[in-house]
Amino acid sequence: MNTRTPQTPPAILPRSEIKRPRWSVMIPAYNCIQYIQQTIESVLSQDLGVDQMQIEVVDDASTDGDLEQLVKNIGNGRVNYFRQPENKGSLRNFETCLQRATGEYVHLLHGDDLVMDGYYKEMEMLFEAHGHIGSAFCRNSFVDRNGTETGRTKLLLQNPGILPNWLEKISRAVYCQPPAVTVKRSVYEELGGFFGGHYGEDWEMWCRIAAHYPVGYSPVCLAKYRSHPRNISNKSHRTGQSLKDIQHFIKIIQNYLPARIRKTSRNAARENFSNHFAVIAFTNFYGDPFRYLVLSFKSMLMYPSKKSIYFFSRVTLRFLSGARKQADSTQQ
Repeated sequence: MNTRTPQTPPAILPRSEIKRPRWSVMIPAYNCIQYIQQTIESVLSQDLGVDQMQIEVVDDASTDGDLEQLVKNIGNGRVNYFRQPENKGSLRNFETCLQRATGEYVHLLHGDDLVMDGYYKEMEMLFEAHGHIGSAFCRNSFVDRNGTETGRTKLLLQNPGILPNWLEKISRAVYCQPPAVTVKRSVYEELGGFFGGHYGEDWEMWCRIAAHYPVGYSPVCLAKYRSHPRNISNKSHRTGQSLKDIQHFIKIIQNYLPARIRKTSRNAARENFSNHFAVIAFTNFYGDPFRYLVLSFKSMLMYPSKKSIYFFSRVTLRFLSGARKQADSTQQ
Protein backbone atom coordinates (compact mmCIF):
# COMPACT_ATOMS: atom_id res chain seq x y z
CA MET A 1 0.00 0.00 0.00
CA ASN A 2 2.60 2.56 -1.11
CA THR A 3 0.48 4.79 -3.36
CA ARG A 4 -2.80 6.51 -2.54
CA THR A 5 -4.15 5.78 -6.02
CA PRO A 6 -3.46 2.20 -7.14
CA GLN A 7 -3.14 1.93 -10.92
CA THR A 8 -4.36 -1.67 -11.04
CA PRO A 9 -7.14 -3.34 -9.01
CA PRO A 10 -5.77 -4.24 -5.55
CA ALA A 11 -5.98 -7.96 -4.79
CA ILE A 12 -8.66 -8.83 -2.21
CA LEU A 13 -7.53 -11.91 -0.33
CA PRO A 14 -9.94 -14.74 0.55
CA ARG A 15 -10.94 -15.14 4.20
CA SER A 16 -10.21 -18.41 5.97
CA GLU A 17 -12.74 -18.22 8.83
CA ILE A 18 -14.78 -21.41 9.13
CA LYS A 19 -17.83 -19.59 10.47
CA ARG A 20 -18.64 -16.45 8.50
CA PRO A 21 -21.60 -14.05 8.63
CA ARG A 22 -23.91 -13.61 5.68
CA TRP A 23 -23.35 -9.84 5.63
CA SER A 24 -20.46 -7.41 6.03
CA VAL A 25 -21.58 -3.81 6.33
CA MET A 26 -18.34 -1.87 6.03
CA ILE A 27 -18.51 1.88 6.67
CA PRO A 28 -15.51 3.83 5.32
CA ALA A 29 -15.31 7.20 7.05
CA TYR A 30 -13.27 10.36 6.83
CA ASN A 31 -14.30 13.65 8.46
CA CYS A 32 -18.02 12.95 8.29
CA ILE A 33 -18.75 12.90 12.01
CA GLN A 34 -21.83 15.11 11.61
CA TYR A 35 -23.49 12.47 9.40
CA ILE A 36 -22.17 9.09 10.47
CA GLN A 37 -24.48 8.66 13.45
CA GLN A 38 -27.45 8.54 11.07
CA THR A 39 -25.51 6.14 8.85
CA ILE A 40 -24.82 3.70 11.66
CA GLU A 41 -28.34 3.96 13.07
CA SER A 42 -29.81 3.19 9.63
CA VAL A 43 -27.93 -0.14 9.72
CA LEU A 44 -28.59 -0.98 13.36
CA SER A 45 -32.33 -0.51 12.85
CA GLN A 46 -32.26 -3.62 10.63
CA ASP A 47 -29.44 -5.51 12.35
CA LEU A 48 -29.60 -9.25 11.63
CA GLY A 49 -27.48 -10.18 14.65
CA VAL A 50 -23.78 -10.75 15.20
CA ASP A 51 -23.85 -14.23 13.64
CA GLN A 52 -25.39 -12.90 10.41
CA MET A 53 -23.99 -9.39 10.09
CA GLN A 54 -20.58 -7.81 10.59
CA ILE A 55 -20.84 -4.03 11.09
CA GLU A 56 -17.59 -2.07 11.14
CA VAL A 57 -16.48 1.54 10.75
CA VAL A 58 -13.11 1.94 9.03
CA ASP A 59 -11.78 5.39 9.87
CA ASP A 60 -9.24 6.95 7.51
CA ALA A 61 -7.60 8.93 10.34
CA SER A 62 -10.38 11.50 10.71
CA THR A 63 -9.59 14.83 12.36
CA ASP A 64 -13.06 16.30 12.90
CA GLY A 65 -13.87 14.68 16.24
CA ASP A 66 -13.61 11.55 18.37
CA LEU A 67 -15.13 9.07 15.95
CA GLU A 68 -14.11 6.05 18.00
CA GLN A 69 -16.03 7.29 21.03
CA LEU A 70 -19.04 8.14 18.89
CA VAL A 71 -19.07 4.61 17.45
CA LYS A 72 -18.85 3.16 20.95
CA ASN A 73 -21.73 5.31 22.15
CA ILE A 74 -24.01 4.54 19.22
CA GLY A 75 -23.04 0.91 18.67
CA ASN A 76 -23.01 -0.07 22.34
CA GLY A 77 -20.50 -2.82 21.56
CA ARG A 78 -22.27 -3.98 18.39
CA VAL A 79 -20.26 -1.93 15.88
CA ASN A 80 -16.56 -2.59 15.39
CA TYR A 81 -14.11 0.27 14.89
CA PHE A 82 -10.79 0.29 13.02
CA ARG A 83 -8.63 3.37 12.55
CA GLN A 84 -5.94 3.73 9.91
CA PRO A 85 -2.55 4.67 11.43
CA GLU A 86 -2.44 7.57 8.94
CA ASN A 87 -4.68 8.97 6.24
CA LYS A 88 -4.55 6.55 3.27
CA GLY A 89 -7.01 8.18 0.88
CA SER A 90 -10.43 6.87 -0.12
CA LEU A 91 -9.29 4.05 -2.43
CA ARG A 92 -6.94 2.52 0.11
CA ASN A 93 -9.55 2.88 2.80
CA PHE A 94 -12.05 1.04 0.59
CA GLU A 95 -9.42 -1.65 0.08
CA THR A 96 -9.02 -2.00 3.85
CA CYS A 97 -12.79 -2.34 4.18
CA LEU A 98 -12.88 -5.16 1.63
CA GLN A 99 -9.90 -6.97 3.17
CA ARG A 100 -11.46 -6.81 6.65
CA ALA A 101 -14.92 -7.89 5.46
CA THR A 102 -15.67 -11.48 6.46
CA GLY A 103 -19.22 -11.87 5.13
CA GLU A 104 -20.56 -13.45 1.97
CA TYR A 105 -22.15 -10.17 0.85
CA VAL A 106 -20.30 -6.86 1.21
CA HIS A 107 -22.13 -3.57 1.54
CA LEU A 108 -19.72 -0.64 1.32
CA LEU A 109 -21.77 2.12 2.97
CA HIS A 110 -19.97 5.46 2.99
CA GLY A 111 -20.07 7.31 6.30
CA ASP A 112 -22.34 10.09 5.04
CA ASP A 113 -24.90 7.88 3.25
CA LEU A 114 -27.91 5.92 4.51
CA VAL A 115 -30.01 2.82 3.96
CA MET A 116 -33.71 2.51 4.65
CA ASP A 117 -35.54 -0.26 6.47
CA GLY A 118 -35.79 -3.36 4.31
CA TYR A 119 -32.57 -2.86 2.32
CA TYR A 120 -30.80 -6.00 3.52
CA LYS A 121 -33.86 -8.21 3.19
CA GLU A 122 -34.44 -6.94 -0.36
CA MET A 123 -30.85 -7.56 -1.43
CA GLU A 124 -30.80 -11.01 0.17
CA MET A 125 -33.99 -11.85 -1.70
CA LEU A 126 -32.29 -11.00 -4.99
CA PHE A 127 -29.19 -13.09 -4.23
CA GLU A 128 -31.28 -16.06 -3.15
CA ALA A 129 -33.57 -15.84 -6.18
CA HIS A 130 -30.67 -15.45 -8.62
CA GLY A 131 -27.69 -17.31 -7.22
CA HIS A 132 -25.46 -16.59 -10.22
CA ILE A 133 -25.52 -12.79 -9.95
CA GLY A 134 -22.34 -11.04 -8.83
CA SER A 135 -23.97 -7.96 -7.35
CA ALA A 136 -27.35 -6.39 -6.72
CA PHE A 137 -28.64 -2.90 -6.18
CA CYS A 138 -31.83 -0.96 -5.66
CA ARG A 139 -33.07 2.45 -6.64
CA ASN A 140 -31.64 5.25 -4.50
CA SER A 141 -32.55 8.81 -3.71
CA PHE A 142 -30.28 11.85 -3.49
CA VAL A 143 -30.40 14.00 -0.37
CA ASP A 144 -28.68 17.21 0.67
CA ARG A 145 -26.76 17.94 3.85
CA ASN A 146 -30.03 18.24 5.78
CA GLY A 147 -31.46 14.98 4.48
CA THR A 148 -33.95 16.63 2.13
CA GLU A 149 -34.56 14.56 -1.00
CA THR A 150 -33.47 16.26 -4.21
CA GLY A 151 -34.06 13.45 -6.71
CA ARG A 152 -33.98 9.72 -7.45
CA THR A 153 -32.14 7.44 -9.81
CA LYS A 154 -33.91 6.28 -12.95
CA LEU A 155 -36.38 3.39 -12.65
CA LEU A 156 -34.80 0.48 -14.57
CA LEU A 157 -37.28 -2.38 -14.03
CA GLN A 158 -40.87 -2.48 -12.79
CA ASN A 159 -40.23 -5.65 -10.76
CA PRO A 160 -37.14 -7.14 -9.07
CA GLY A 161 -34.98 -9.22 -11.39
CA ILE A 162 -31.85 -9.37 -13.53
CA LEU A 163 -31.03 -6.35 -15.66
CA PRO A 164 -30.91 -7.13 -19.41
CA ASN A 165 -28.03 -5.77 -21.53
CA TRP A 166 -26.66 -4.27 -18.37
CA LEU A 167 -23.01 -3.90 -19.40
CA GLU A 168 -23.94 -1.84 -22.44
CA LYS A 169 -26.22 0.42 -20.38
CA ILE A 170 -23.94 0.95 -17.40
CA SER A 171 -20.96 1.69 -19.67
CA ARG A 172 -22.76 4.80 -20.92
CA ALA A 173 -24.04 6.39 -17.71
CA VAL A 174 -24.21 5.97 -13.94
CA TYR A 175 -27.48 4.42 -12.78
CA CYS A 176 -26.64 3.62 -9.16
CA GLN A 177 -24.72 5.01 -6.21
CA PRO A 178 -22.58 3.07 -3.66
CA PRO A 179 -25.10 2.93 -0.77
CA ALA A 180 -27.53 1.05 -3.03
CA VAL A 181 -25.04 -1.64 -4.12
CA THR A 182 -24.10 -4.97 -2.55
CA VAL A 183 -21.38 -7.20 -4.03
CA LYS A 184 -20.45 -10.79 -3.26
CA ARG A 185 -17.09 -10.91 -1.55
CA SER A 186 -16.04 -13.70 -3.91
CA VAL A 187 -16.49 -11.23 -6.80
CA TYR A 188 -14.10 -8.76 -5.20
CA GLU A 189 -11.70 -11.65 -4.64
CA GLU A 190 -11.85 -12.49 -8.34
CA LEU A 191 -11.86 -8.98 -9.82
CA GLY A 192 -9.96 -6.93 -7.24
CA GLY A 193 -10.79 -3.65 -5.56
CA PHE A 194 -11.20 -0.03 -6.59
CA PHE A 195 -8.44 1.74 -8.50
CA GLY A 196 -7.46 4.42 -11.01
CA GLY A 197 -9.03 7.59 -9.59
CA HIS A 198 -11.10 9.09 -6.80
CA TYR A 199 -14.15 10.13 -8.84
CA GLY A 200 -16.00 7.51 -10.87
CA GLU A 201 -14.10 4.58 -9.35
CA ASP A 202 -17.42 3.07 -8.30
CA TRP A 203 -18.79 3.40 -11.87
CA GLU A 204 -15.74 1.56 -13.21
CA MET A 205 -16.29 -1.20 -10.64
CA TRP A 206 -19.94 -1.65 -11.57
CA CYS A 207 -18.91 -1.92 -15.23
CA ARG A 208 -16.17 -4.42 -14.40
CA ILE A 209 -18.63 -6.58 -12.49
CA ALA A 210 -21.21 -6.33 -15.29
CA ALA A 211 -18.60 -7.59 -17.75
CA HIS A 212 -18.28 -10.82 -15.75
CA TYR A 213 -21.61 -11.39 -13.98
CA PRO A 214 -25.35 -10.79 -14.28
CA VAL A 215 -26.56 -8.04 -11.93
CA GLY A 216 -29.75 -8.02 -9.87
CA TYR A 217 -31.99 -5.01 -9.38
CA SER A 218 -34.89 -3.92 -7.19
CA PRO A 219 -37.08 -0.93 -8.11
CA VAL A 220 -37.72 -0.19 -4.43
CA CYS A 221 -35.89 2.95 -3.24
CA LEU A 222 -34.01 1.80 -0.15
CA ALA A 223 -30.80 3.86 -0.08
CA LYS A 224 -29.88 7.53 0.21
CA TYR A 225 -26.82 9.15 -1.35
CA ARG A 226 -25.92 12.38 0.42
CA SER A 227 -24.37 15.33 -1.39
CA HIS A 228 -22.68 18.03 0.67
CA PRO A 229 -19.82 20.52 0.15
CA ARG A 230 -17.20 18.35 1.88
CA ASN A 231 -17.76 15.06 0.10
CA ILE A 232 -15.27 13.69 -2.41
CA SER A 233 -17.42 14.41 -5.45
CA ASN A 234 -17.91 18.10 -4.77
CA LYS A 235 -14.25 18.64 -3.90
CA SER A 236 -13.17 17.00 -7.15
CA HIS A 237 -15.58 19.16 -9.18
CA ARG A 238 -13.97 22.32 -7.83
CA THR A 239 -10.47 21.13 -8.71
CA GLY A 240 -11.47 19.63 -12.07
CA GLN A 241 -10.16 16.22 -11.01
CA SER A 242 -13.58 14.65 -11.49
CA LEU A 243 -13.54 15.35 -15.22
CA LYS A 244 -9.99 14.00 -15.58
CA ASP A 245 -10.86 10.83 -13.68
CA ILE A 246 -14.00 10.19 -15.72
CA GLN A 247 -12.16 10.50 -19.01
CA HIS A 248 -9.58 8.03 -17.69
CA PHE A 249 -12.28 5.56 -16.67
CA ILE A 250 -14.11 5.86 -19.99
CA LYS A 251 -10.93 4.61 -21.67
CA ILE A 252 -10.55 1.74 -19.20
CA ILE A 253 -14.17 0.64 -19.56
CA GLN A 254 -13.81 0.25 -23.33
CA ASN A 255 -11.71 -2.84 -22.61
CA TYR A 256 -14.72 -4.53 -20.98
CA LEU A 257 -16.98 -4.06 -24.00
CA PRO A 258 -17.45 -6.01 -27.24
CA ALA A 259 -15.61 -4.26 -30.08
CA ARG A 260 -18.87 -3.61 -31.96
CA ILE A 261 -20.25 -1.21 -29.32
CA ARG A 262 -17.11 0.50 -28.07
CA LYS A 263 -17.33 3.61 -30.23
CA THR A 264 -21.02 4.29 -29.58
CA SER A 265 -20.58 3.54 -25.87
CA ARG A 266 -17.58 5.85 -25.60
CA ASN A 267 -19.36 8.71 -27.35
CA ALA A 268 -22.51 8.24 -25.28
CA ALA A 269 -20.51 8.23 -22.04
CA ARG A 270 -18.59 11.35 -23.02
CA GLU A 271 -21.81 13.16 -23.91
CA ASN A 272 -23.60 12.09 -20.71
CA PHE A 273 -20.75 13.12 -18.43
CA SER A 274 -20.10 16.33 -20.38
CA ASN A 275 -23.72 17.33 -19.82
CA HIS A 276 -23.50 16.27 -16.19
CA PHE A 277 -20.45 18.42 -15.47
CA ALA A 278 -21.94 21.34 -17.41
CA VAL A 279 -25.01 21.33 -15.18
CA ILE A 280 -22.84 21.04 -12.04
CA ALA A 281 -20.78 24.05 -13.15
CA PHE A 282 -23.92 26.11 -13.76
CA THR A 283 -25.73 25.20 -10.53
CA ASN A 284 -22.65 25.65 -8.31
CA PHE A 285 -21.17 28.67 -10.11
CA TYR A 286 -21.45 31.21 -7.29
CA GLY A 287 -19.54 28.95 -4.90
CA ASP A 288 -16.29 29.50 -6.85
CA PRO A 289 -16.90 31.35 -10.15
CA PHE A 290 -13.52 30.93 -11.86
CA ARG A 291 -13.14 27.23 -11.07
CA TYR A 292 -16.65 26.43 -12.25
CA LEU A 293 -16.07 28.49 -15.39
CA VAL A 294 -13.06 26.27 -16.09
CA LEU A 295 -15.10 23.12 -15.36
CA SER A 296 -17.81 24.32 -17.74
CA PHE A 297 -15.27 25.02 -20.49
CA LYS A 298 -13.57 21.65 -20.10
CA SER A 299 -16.90 19.82 -20.04
CA MET A 300 -17.75 21.44 -23.35
CA LEU A 301 -14.39 20.38 -24.81
CA MET A 302 -15.01 16.82 -23.60
CA TYR A 303 -18.12 16.61 -25.79
CA PRO A 304 -19.54 19.78 -27.41
CA SER A 305 -23.21 18.86 -27.19
CA LYS A 306 -26.03 21.41 -27.39
CA LYS A 307 -26.44 21.14 -23.62
CA SER A 308 -22.78 21.61 -22.69
CA ILE A 309 -22.42 24.53 -25.14
CA TYR A 310 -25.57 26.14 -23.74
CA PHE A 311 -24.45 25.92 -20.13
CA PHE A 312 -20.94 27.11 -20.97
CA SER A 313 -22.44 30.21 -22.56
CA ARG A 314 -24.61 30.80 -19.47
CA VAL A 315 -21.68 30.36 -17.10
CA THR A 316 -19.49 32.64 -19.23
CA LEU A 317 -22.13 35.38 -19.18
CA ARG A 318 -22.42 35.04 -15.40
CA PHE A 319 -18.66 35.26 -15.01
CA LEU A 320 -18.32 38.32 -17.27
CA SER A 321 -21.24 40.00 -15.52
CA GLY A 322 -19.61 39.44 -12.16
CA ALA A 323 -16.26 40.73 -13.40
CA ARG A 324 -17.95 43.83 -14.83
CA LYS A 325 -19.74 44.58 -11.55
CA GLN A 326 -16.50 44.14 -9.63
CA ALA A 327 -14.69 46.52 -11.99
CA ASP A 328 -17.46 49.12 -11.67
CA SER A 329 -17.39 48.94 -7.87
CA THR A 330 -13.60 49.37 -7.88
CA GLN A 331 -13.84 52.50 -10.02
CA GLN A 332 -16.45 54.13 -7.80
